[in-house]
Amino acid sequence: MISKKRLSILLCAAIVALLIIGSVLGSLLRVFYELRYSLGLFLPYWLVGPVLFLGTTLIIILLIQIGIPWLKDLKNNNRWLKRQDKKLIQLPKNRRHAAQKSLESIDRLLEHIKNDIERETLIQERKRVGQELARGDLVVVVFGTGSSGKTSLIRALLNEIVGEVGAVMGSTTKSKSYRLHIKNFNRGILLIDTPGILEAGKDGLNREKQAKKEASQADLLIVVVDGDLRASEFRVIQSLGTLGKKVLLILNKCDLRGEEEARKLLFILRNRCQGILNPQDVIPVSAAPQSIPRPGGKPLQPSPEVSSLLQRLSIVLHSDGEELLADNILLQCRHLGEEGRRLLDKQRQKEAIKCIERYSWITGGVVTATPLPGIDLLGTAAVNAQMVIEIARIYGIELTRTRAQELAMSVGRTLAGLGVIKGGVTIIETALSLSITSLLLSRAVQGVAAAWLTRVAGQSFITYFQQDQDWGDGGVQEVVQQHYNLSSRKSSMESFLELALKRVVEPLQQKEKRRQLPPRP
Repeated sequence: MISKKRLSILLCAAIVALLIIGSVLGSLLRVFYELRYSLGLFLPYWLVGPVLFLGTTLIIILLIQIGIPWLKDLKNNNRWLKRQDKKLIQLPKNRRHAAQKSLESIDRLLEHIKNDIERETLIQERKRVGQELARGDLVVVVFGTGSSGKTSLIRALLNEIVGEVGAVMGSTTKSKSYRLHIKNFNRGILLIDTPGILEAGKDGLNREKQAKKEASQADLLIVVVDGDLRASEFRVIQSLGTLGKKVLLILNKCDLRGEEEARKLLFILRNRCQGILNPQDVIPVSAAPQSIPRPGGKPLQPSPEVSSLLQRLSIVLHSDGEELLADNILLQCRHLGEEGRRLLDKQRQKEAIKCIERYSWITGGVVTATPLPGIDLLGTAAVNAQMVIEIARIYGIELTRTRAQELAMSVGRTLAGLGVIKGGVTIIETALSLSITSLLLSRAVQGVAAAWLTRVAGQSFITYFQQDQDWGDGGVQEVVQQHYNLSSRKSSMESFLELALKRVVEPLQQKEKRRQLPPRP
């Protein structure tokens, strides 16, 4: 039941609405009668009604023309605001949630990739990253040259022999995995011993590639060196740092040096890695100390000294372990997304170029059949609004015809303003004058130039849509000039003219020959 108070409010509102509508209609009727009276002063009585009807119809059409686009824009703006609100609502709660959202966006990206082989490769990689997100172990990759003592370090950490120690460089030819548990850490640690880097030969390069792949997928990297960093090793440290990974630099074989020498070398390493690594992440160890001879008895084998590494490893894993894992997944998602977008851009560019080629020869044929009166008009014929719409659609953008015409005219004016049209016509005229007679030269030049300018304009539009509908800092002039310069290169122009002779010039020559044949008896 509606309460009396609410009913009275509704009645008052209805009365006010009726009064407003009545006053508006009364005003319109007064205007109508005044207008009818005014028209009757200088028009015949029988013509006043049709003129009023025609005027009213035109006003209604004008209101519709203005109102409908305005309503559409308002509706689109409301949709955009709703999408933004939805995005704000769906902000990731944590890094794991952000990684899951990133994988979902990759799934949507995969739907648009048409090449079966490339899509399947990305799908397999996406599955692997998804499994990484669900895994329980934190991956620590041990990375370094073959002689630095990586396997010895892992053996010392696990306190058991896990491989040949002291073998020649390159003995670890495949990655090997070992498990380690740290006290009070709720995740298992998966230690991966990678093949040595910086080795000579094809096999050495292949092993280094495998090691770098393992490193790119690690949660934490342990880089082992046995002396000062060589230039090639330092570049590796820098590249690993740019991956966004946490890196521990281990100075091994400290037992082979005196205490003072080891301290100096540690100081040098920390200085060299300043800005890349924290000083406390450069750690001295002795993974496999040399035995000490004892007269009349067995040599004394000192225990490995890796306590400083275990202590630092424990601190890092307890404080940042979960973040390291989530950051690694997010990094892999980002790389996977970048690869997917690269493949999609490549696919879109290929489709857009086919579209431009089609419209180039359509424009060339039209201009050849109906020569234009001036070169400036040739520039406007070189850009086609429908071509712009189709290129936009390839890039997932829906353009109105009005907007497409604005873009087309903008590039057409830029072509004319930069002198590109005259320059292109001169280049093409010079090239074609060697191939065809002067009688057909003028028409052929206009047709071929129209096709060529359409190509320049279309490639400019590709750049515009690739940059999220932005011409860039240099504006449309810089983009058009860049593609003009690329299309004017000798190799590009030669391949284009070869096609132009088949598509434009030869049909024109055949048509002229048919025209010159004598009539049949």
